[in-house]
Amino acid sequence: MIKKNDWLSLKPVEPTPAQCCGSGCSPCIYDLYQAELELWEKAKEKDDPDLLRKIKVQDRNVLLSSETFTDFPLCSVEQETEDTGRYRFELAPGTSLGLKLGQHLVLRGVVNGVEIQRAYTPISPVDVKGYFEVLIKVYEHGLMSQYIKCWKPGDTLAWRGPFGGFLYKPNKFGELIMLCSGTGIAPMLPILTYVTDDEDDETFITLVVCARNFKNVYMKNFLKEQSRYWNVRIFYVLSQEQSLENLPMSYREKSKLGRIDYVFLAQVLETCRRKPYALICGSVSFTQDMTDMIKQLHNDITSIFSF
Repeated sequence: MIKKNDWLSLKPVEPTPAQCCGSGCSPCIYDLYQAELELWEKAKEKDDPDLLRKIKVQDRNVLLSSETFTDFPLCSVEQETEDTGRYRFELAPGTSLGLKLGQHLVLRGVVNGVEIQRAYTPISPVDVKGYFEVLIKVYEHGLMSQYIKCWKPGDTLAWRGPFGGFLYKPNKFGELIMLCSGTGIAPMLPILTYVTDDEDDETFITLVVCARNFKNVYMKNFLKEQSRYWNVRIFYVLSQEQSLENLPMSYREKSKLGRIDYVFLAQVLETCRRKPYALICGSVSFTQDMTDMIKQLHNDITSIFSF
């Protein structure tokens, strides 16, 4: 029989607000806490700590779980812009995370003894084997950013998931119009790759990339390659760029200074080759603004999906 104090030491600790990534994951860390608490209470009532141990042993055999964290080694870091990098994590040869389009993972970090969690969407193709890659912006005063700044190849980082996702089948939609701001481009990239890699998928794609200026546009080489496909067109909206003359010649005709407004969005929607289905990802305000504009211009609230 376990003593009362020993059972108290096994009791799960309630999460702090910093441990919630705020992305609406299901199960959320608070859901996991409630499940662990119920399990602890059941084990305590039966005075059987093996109930707790069995769960932990089972979790170790899972490559990726939405309920428990799995460690993956960081194998490389490629600087994308001044404050954003592509972080590649190693998987066993021939293995894949088995993600679906648009799904995100939750990263766990510890800064000054405080555990924090944040959500990131892998930008690598969903069926890629041997690795997965995430696009991460490092903020000067961000808690998680302090943790990320210390990373070096060979470190192991804890992830759980996947969560969310965008249900997609080839040729399910006539045209996907993707509106993204900053790292909100992340969930769009695997979808774009998925469509262009399938010769039988004739879905049209219109991608609108919003950034402060041209040097802050992520994945330029990848986007340039994708724009060569017959069914892909890409526009750039640059809020702080001073002049289109600062851009390479090939980008000037498909770029706009300022922000997305009703006039620009109306033109994009009107030139869609088939009935558009909108995908939106960015800040809360960006998502709300884009949703409001599309509802007024397109008047079809069922044709919008936000990550």
